[in-house]
Amino acid sequence: MTKVVIAPDKFKGSLTAVEAAEAIALGVRDALPDAEVVTCPVADGGEGTLDVLEAAGARIVRLTVRGPLEESVAASYAVLDGTAYVESARACGIEFVEPSPETALAAHTWGVGELLMDALVHGARRLVLTVGGTASTDGGAGMLGALGAGVLDAFGAPVGLGGGTLGRVASAELAPVRERLDGVSVAVATDVTNPLLGPSGAAAVFGPQKGAGPSEVELLDEALGRWAHALQVGGAPDVSRVPGAGAGGGVAAAAIALGASVESGFDLIAGLTGVDQALRGADLVITGEGSLDEQSLNGKAPAGIADRVRGIPLVVLAGRIQLDAAGLARLGVVGSSALIDHAPSLEYARAHAAELLRARAEEVVRAWRAG
Repeated sequence: MTKVVIAPDKFKGSLTAVEAAEAIALGVRDALPDAEVVTCPVADGGEGTLDVLEAAGARIVRLTVRGPLEESVAASYAVLDGTAYVESARACGIEFVEPSPETALAAHTWGVGELLMDALVHGARRLVLTVGGTASTDGGAGMLGALGAGVLDAFGAPVGLGGGTLGRVASAELAPVRERLDGVSVAVATDVTNPLLGPSGAAAVFGPQKGAGPSEVELLDEALGRWAHALQVGGAPDVSRVPGAGAGGGVAAAAIALGASVESGFDLIAGLTGVDQALRGADLVITGEGSLDEQSLNGKAPAGIADRVRGIPLVVLAGRIQLDAAGLARLGVVGSSALIDHAPSLEYARAHAAELLRARAEEVVRAWRAG
């Protein structure tokens, strides 16, 4: 019997990873009714991670927290085997704002700290913080503030929230946070290697996606430099050049400053969802995500799957594919299809992603079977 393993990430704006896997499975069964079909949705630690964890048996805790600006937002985190998985974007995701220079400076991570605090209050002994998709570039200052830290200017007064305020920061009082985290292990799940500062840092690379223009990027980078120094004043190590510290607008830096380890987001989630076990004996593997591009080669879910299936035929389905033949070859892809190539518009592709994905899955599987 042919075994087909389906392991996609989310199709952002259209389908969760779980929904994408279900749609692909229907297409596979259309082409191969007698196949053994195993669905194993994946995530890389960014948005959508909680959906995958819930499918793996995690309990979802829902609460209302402060959003990236001033409005409250409905947020959640996952609990599995005593570990709380907190997805930063659930509290301060880019979808909560209209990106602009103003929001790029004002957005903060206070709500992320509220999620962490709730998990601690309810007995979590391990925290895993996933950091992709945030609207903020505040270096995690808001998150630490919600956990009890003082983020203070030279006169000992709070500087306020948002990355733009960190231009005035002089010190960080971290003792209250350390007390709350006593005996609790913390990990940051990310496959981003950007440092906090500089031309490949949080402000320069991710700030423009959040509405920052050149002047805001410069301001935020300088502010994050002051924040890194303030953390050192508070007794933390220098996090300014640590690989991965720039993830999530620097929220990773705040966690690392308190001793958090940095782990591969994809590897961590894959270990929880049983990807390696599912891949054993597979004859064909299908992965995908909303946009397959150069970033997909650097720690994203399709690359993580590709690394695990060398020697097994790999098919990629995506909303759009921006890799050339050489890029696809680097992933070991034997077949691919983009939904946008079979839709009259991007809007149509997003609105009908499930049916398009089913049809494309059937097509590529028939082509692979024919040989």
